[in-house]
Amino acid sequence: MIEYENLKFANQRLFDKYKESFNTFLESGWFVLGGQVARFEKEFAEFCGTNHCVGVASGLDALILAINAFKFQKDSEIIVPSNTYIATILAIVRNGFKPILVEPDIATYNIDPLKIEEKITKKTKAILVVHLYGKSCDMDSVMSIANKYNLQVIEDVAQAHGAMYKGKKVGSFGVGCFSFYPTKNLGALGDAGAITTDNENLAMTFKALRNYGSAVKYYNEELGYNSRLDEIQAGFLSVKLKVLDDITNHKRELAKLYLENLEDRFVKPAVHKDYFDVYHIFNIRNNKRDELKEYLLKNNIKTEIHYPLPPHKQKVMKGIIKGGYPISEEIHNTTLSLPISYFHTKEDVIKVCEVINKWLK
Repeated sequence: MIEYENLKFANQRLFDKYKESFNTFLESGWFVLGGQVARFEKEFAEFCGTNHCVGVASGLDALILAINAFKFQKDSEIIVPSNTYIATILAIVRNGFKPILVEPDIATYNIDPLKIEEKITKKTKAILVVHLYGKSCDMDSVMSIANKYNLQVIEDVAQAHGAMYKGKKVGSFGVGCFSFYPTKNLGALGDAGAITTDNENLAMTFKALRNYGSAVKYYNEELGYNSRLDEIQAGFLSVKLKVLDDITNHKRELAKLYLENLEDRFVKPAVHKDYFDVYHIFNIRNNKRDELKEYLLKNNIKTEIHYPLPPHKQKVMKGIIKGGYPISEEIHNTTLSLPISYFHTKEDVIKVCEVINKWLK
């Protein structure tokens, strides 16, 4: 069986380093917001090319706190892609703001910059972009629009650790919001997240918000949260960050094999010299997706669907999101994610390609 993901196998080569990190944590006697968190924040800020990194409890919390920190007025609107995981939209709604959905570019699956301006109103305060599947958005266009209308830019980088646009890391264009959920390229061994920024005042606000709104113990200046990056997870992340480039290179090699060996009758990820893709997910599209998925499973190959139902179709969004989003629906109805983990081999990918191509015939 070629599994879609196996977190034990994906992390196995790091077990000894993880154990060392845990022992360091245990013997330190400092279990919340200690040296492990401070070290990882410094390391990850340097990796992203930003001045600051603030560790929080999850990717969703990173988005919620990032939006909260800007203190937009109550009836504000935030532009967001219609093709995203629902967490991106939940963060807007949880802050009491209105999500304004913009359809994606069908070639990249990311927000289509050509469709953004028509959705901007006097109430629009920010553009929340999502670097989906490990591919950067067209950040030149996004930043140009944001500057033209004086809008904040928030980046959902949950799936794109290390991805670049024209040589610049995502998460360094605006305020970067990261998830380190275990399946991510830089995955912890539990929930974890972070926010990156070059703005020192924002960084201080994020640090207060994650800790009950307190910058000084027992003195509360913000309506805060309990959303601190766990010391244990910070230590594990520091271990994994050292091999993140290896993980990225491995996944890019596997992606190259898929791109070269899969029949062109499948819609494959777009490749362009301006984009350095990290392939958190390698997806293809086909109108008979469900049939293909079942065929692969019968041939001992597991796959996933990211995602079977777009946000505007989710029950919880009834009354919050109105209108239809046919491009997103087309993507969600046809997309299939193929195995591309750190533990997968080139032989695995060649086998997957052979079975898929045979299905076509």
